[in-house]
Amino acid sequence: MVTDEKQNLLNMLETDLAFEYASALQYFQHAAVIGGLYFAFAADLLTHGDEEIGHAKKLNDLIAFHGGIPLVEVASRFMASNPTSMLKQDYEGELDAIVRYKAHIDTALALGETGIVSVLLDILADEEHHAGDLRTILAEGV
Repeated sequence: MVTDEKQNLLNMLETDLAFEYASALQYFQHAAVIGGLYFAFAADLLTHGDEEIGHAKKLNDLIAFHGGIPLVEVASRFMASNPTSMLKQDYEGELDAIVRYKAHIDTALALGETGIVSVLLDILADEEHHAGDLRTILAEGV
């Protein structure tokens, strides 16, 4: 039986999962259409997209292991019209993910769910790395 607190955490993980799906799709789309000064960074965006899919796999496993049913919902994303806007959109998405994962780690810690914390810390480290990459790309492209 899943407690209300645990169900709340599973709901948080499902939200994270929807954003990971959306982030991967966004990175793949941006890598395909990016141009101008940022064209050289398309491969980096594809790598980020692949890593977001890896995060989704980890979240799927966590949710299922803890008694939930992973959803296939994709969070809303917006289409950007130019390369700089695309990268800023990606960067803002990473900053949002960092805030969400830190909050969800705190919740998992309070529930004594150290296994969940461990997985979320790994994902958080990747998201922080992605944000750093994007901050560098934006600085170099200006």
